[in-house]
Amino acid sequence: MRRPLLVAAIAAALLLPSLGTAKTFKWTSQGDILTLDPHSQNEGLNIAANLWVYDPLLNYNDKFEVIPGLATSWEQINPSLWRFKLRAGVKFHDGSAFTADDVVFSIKRAMAPSSQFKSYVAGISDVTAIDPLTVEISTAGPNPVLLRQLPSLGIMSKAWSEKNNAALPQDFNKKEESFAARHAMGTGPYMLKSREVDIKTVYVENPNWWGKPTKQGNVTEIVYTPIKQNATRTAALLSGEVDFVLDPAAQDIDRLRSQVKVLDGNENRTIYIAMDVKSPELKYSNIKGKNPLTDVRVREALYRAIDIETIKKAVMRGMSLPTGAMISPQVHGYSEALGKRVPYDLVKARALLKEAGYDNNLEFTIDCPNNRYINDEAICQAVVAMWAKIGVKTKLNAMPRATFFPKVANGDTSIYLFGWGVPTFDAYYTLESLIRSKATGAAGAFNYGGYSNPKVDALIDAVKTEIDDAKRTAMIQEAFTIHAQEFGTIPLHDQVIPWAMKKNIDIKHQPNNRPVIERIIIN
Repeated sequence: MRRPLLVAAIAAALLLPSLGTAKTFKWTSQGDILTLDPHSQNEGLNIAANLWVYDPLLNYNDKFEVIPGLATSWEQINPSLWRFKLRAGVKFHDGSAFTADDVVFSIKRAMAPSSQFKSYVAGISDVTAIDPLTVEISTAGPNPVLLRQLPSLGIMSKAWSEKNNAALPQDFNKKEESFAARHAMGTGPYMLKSREVDIKTVYVENPNWWGKPTKQGNVTEIVYTPIKQNATRTAALLSGEVDFVLDPAAQDIDRLRSQVKVLDGNENRTIYIAMDVKSPELKYSNIKGKNPLTDVRVREALYRAIDIETIKKAVMRGMSLPTGAMISPQVHGYSEALGKRVPYDLVKARALLKEAGYDNNLEFTIDCPNNRYINDEAICQAVVAMWAKIGVKTKLNAMPRATFFPKVANGDTSIYLFGWGVPTFDAYYTLESLIRSKATGAAGAFNYGGYSNPKVDALIDAVKTEIDDAKRTAMIQEAFTIHAQEFGTIPLHDQVIPWAMKKNIDIKHQPNNRPVIERIIIN
């Protein structure tokens, strides 16, 4: 009787993924991880990579519902105070114990001037360790999105950071180097094994990860190799050199569908053009002594001159969702009215420029990344050609994102292409970071063009603490409507991101465009 039972057990085991077998996940996208400091650079790929090493207090499940992470439970003590119970027995990769002091340190570190993670601590006024496994977070009034801010904020070891002179985040925009930028040590599912900038970064499974007993995937090693050229990324996947491509080229999608697995999904990231609407004189322009982009007529003309359907068809190969909104449909606060674009109209655009005094005499430079968004440089090339039709001469300045981000963050730009995802899935994240006037903390932290409207600011500040959902949504939409009427930015489209992979890879597409490695199964 034993032999048939043994044979049946073996046969059944062969039908299941081998979760206990070492599996290497080799993947690529067009740009490298920018920094290993988890509070330095607020950028999608960077956050994804750092969250393999640094666990957050809270996580998202596949439905983007908030679930426990390093915090096992939480309660709201009063409208401005939350209490979090921490997971017992958690160890950092060096074997030291995780405690409430590490949470306090990490949240305050993300508030530092050099941090680009202020959006994830917006509204937090203080954080306190009550005991080794209890933390209280105080907010400046009710914070309806606090729980959704925390899944992107990795927790560091206070002792390790201080020992290695990394108590403050790396200032990426000032090209600062730091120990935490090239080394990593957290409590997360993977540990950094090696780092070769722009070549290869390798992570190995953390055998003592607190989540290992319930880990869904079987990846034990991650090898990330940036490959800038579209054709080379495609060839690497088809040859088996890599298992997964995060950003396959739009022109290669049909060929990939016939040979590998392709998962389609809309990303909650909006691609847009931002403009310097504040400086008294526009940089990199032939117009001296004033700034043409402070004139709403010029901004409207540039918007109306963009044939977004041609960009969708010719540049994006259909893989985009044209929009007039600064948030995608997955984000709380979106409406169809916000998403409606101002019509393409060359005649109207030319008339607006002439009325503003710029009839065939306006020149400037547009800055554009060439390895961050899908077909980013090609989008800029198309826009440059479209603006030429209304007499605007535009020079394209394309560069790698490692150069691009500090350039625009330092205000060294006239007009630039940017993309903005919403990891909280709530519009406040966009309003506070991109549209509110520059102030302290998260306010206007990524509003590099200097857009400012006191009424919009007041609405955003009210949204920050309003707990009545209907009132809050109405204020969100009013703020976006005013901004759109003033052409504060030029929205283009929401990215449609297909993921391409070998057929033996089992993964769920994520609208935040972050592969959750610990949930991947390699068959």
